Amino acid sequence: MRRVMVKYKVKPDRAAENEHYIKEVFAQLERDRPAGLRYASFKLEDGLSFIHIASLEAADGSNPLLALAAFQDFTAQIKDRCDEPPVTTTLNEIGSYRLFAEGEHA
Repeated sequence: MRRVMVKYKVKPDRAAENEHYIKEVFAQLERDRPAGLRYASFKLEDGLSFIHIASLEAADGSNPLLALAAFQDFTAQIKDRCDEPPVTTTLNEIGSYRLFAEGEHA
């Protein structure tokens, strides 16, 4: 299992566009329901910074997001939308409470 966080900041005139792409990714996730993935996206208070957290749980370490057309559309022009490019950080869990629990919706 691998958990990662991606953080970036978009240009002020591209925030709504970025959020639209993210919503399209979640719409496809709901339709396709790929196994081996837990995923969340957040917009920070400044309205321009975004954080994505993914738990990649496939035995072979694959990332199901990469196969989604909506995710490919989202990432295709991400560098053009950003003031601060995406930075990926591996998360090493010390503990969590229901963050990635199956079937739990807070």
